[in-house]
Amino acid sequence: MSGTLLSFCLMAVGARELSGEIHTSQVMLFRSVLGLLVVCSILLFTQNNRGFLTKRIGLHCLRNTFHFAGQYGWLLGITVLPLAEVFALEFTVPLWTAMIAWLFLGESITARKFAAIGLGLAGVLVILKPGVEVFNWYSLIVLAAAFCYAISHASTKSLSNTESPLTILFYMCLIQLPIGFLFALNNWTAPVGMQWFWLAVVGLTALSAHFCMTKAMQYAEVSTVVILDFLRLPAIGMVGALVYGESVEVSLFVGALIMLIGNLLIILKPQRNPQKMSGGDAPS
Repeated sequence: MSGTLLSFCLMAVGARELSGEIHTSQVMLFRSVLGLLVVCSILLFTQNNRGFLTKRIGLHCLRNTFHFAGQYGWLLGITVLPLAEVFALEFTVPLWTAMIAWLFLGESITARKFAAIGLGLAGVLVILKPGVEVFNWYSLIVLAAAFCYAISHASTKSLSNTESPLTILFYMCLIQLPIGFLFALNNWTAPVGMQWFWLAVVGLTALSAHFCMTKAMQYAEVSTVVILDFLRLPAIGMVGALVYGESVEVSLFVGALIMLIGNLLIILKPQRNPQKMSGGDAPS
């Protein structure tokens, strides 16, 4: 999780350093090119030729169209909003994912999940403070990006039943590369100097963040991972304050904490009472 936190913070800094110089779509293109090179190298080195094959190309296309839109909105938000606000709004992803899984994947919806979604929306209202000041449309873009991420996550959950993680990453880069190329055609700027470095930072940290998060979930309970992931907010808030002189409002942390509680309501499952088993005895 330390690797995950570092990766996300470095990716945000890289995107901010490129803002105004390299268009977001071009950043997405370089991210896909670098990711494709890395994943292909791993598959070829391990002689895992089956990693290139899939029978669910349609779902891969759906997943990566929404993932591209989510990543685009996230990177766009990084360039114009305080870093901490972007990360806070991103914490709505598990809540949207639960709703989508209920509507389209047939997962059950419980009172706990309804309460979690309600808390998530309440947290968003605390952060955005509608009616208090001029509404920031870029905040809505980041919120829409979180919803796109949720669709991507729900698709990933379905794909993970039949596809390996490397296969999912391979098709992510392969499908998003031409999309990024088409968007970048009218906004092309030849990178120079340190811009190459920051493009490499964004591309590599995008992969390392996913890898570290996956490994963390293999070694720890999901609830622990989510709580540690919440540390991204104060971490990026500190980066924004120290590097870019951004101010962090108390309402942002309050709203994010409300959303964290909502996320934990979804993830934490009530313990079964062994006394309710037949005979009233716990199993030996």
